[in-house]
Amino acid sequence: MTNVDTKPSNVEANALQGSLNILIADDHRLLGEAVANLLRAGAGFYVKTAETYDETVKAINSDTVFDIVLLDLKMPGMVGLDSVKAIVERSSPARVVLFTGQIDRHFLNSALDIGVRGLIPKTMPLQSLTSVIQLINSGQVFVPMQELNAAGESSAGTDAKLSEKELFVLRLAADGMTNKEIARDMGATEVTVKMHMRSICKKLGARNRAHAAIISRELALF
Repeated sequence: MTNVDTKPSNVEANALQGSLNILIADDHRLLGEAVANLLRAGAGFYVKTAETYDETVKAINSDTVFDIVLLDLKMPGMVGLDSVKAIVERSSPARVVLFTGQIDRHFLNSALDIGVRGLIPKTMPLQSLTSVIQLINSGQVFVPMQELNAAGESSAGTDAKLSEKELFVLRLAADGMTNKEIARDMGATEVTVKMHMRSICKKLGARNRAHAAIISRELALF
């Protein structure tokens, strides 16, 4: 069952002239609905919601022209920066804003380079959302200073960047593959895979492979 709202009628569209059309792409249904209700009731915005990458693309391809897209990085179907870039390109001229929790500074900078218009952390008080959205809609880029600082701290463990082989191993481990299966795909030994996993955990500050997989998702490493 999709959470993407139906297209407004002509009467609704006329009533919404001068307002903003917002798409909230987030698989946390309660949060998405809370934000949507606030923006509808408090600012009179027209709001649609989507819970997956595919639903987001479907909404963007509909007849509704969005002004702002609030994009969660971790909903089903999202694959790191490639998915963000695709949403930015598909939704133009809408302004795409990352709507997420912890984020790596490198990833944030890369997202801004490809056209993302800012970051709205999920910890932001809901009553501040309307003014921030209006600021972004005016053409400004919004990134809270405290989030930049937090991003710097969270990326401290990744200063020694993961190698391509380590990223490959981590990606397969995050998909649930065993060391034996990863070794087979790499054409390597299980000992080699274990060495890569030890290096990955050390660089990410992870306790074990499961924790490393969680961190990789939080930092959108792939």
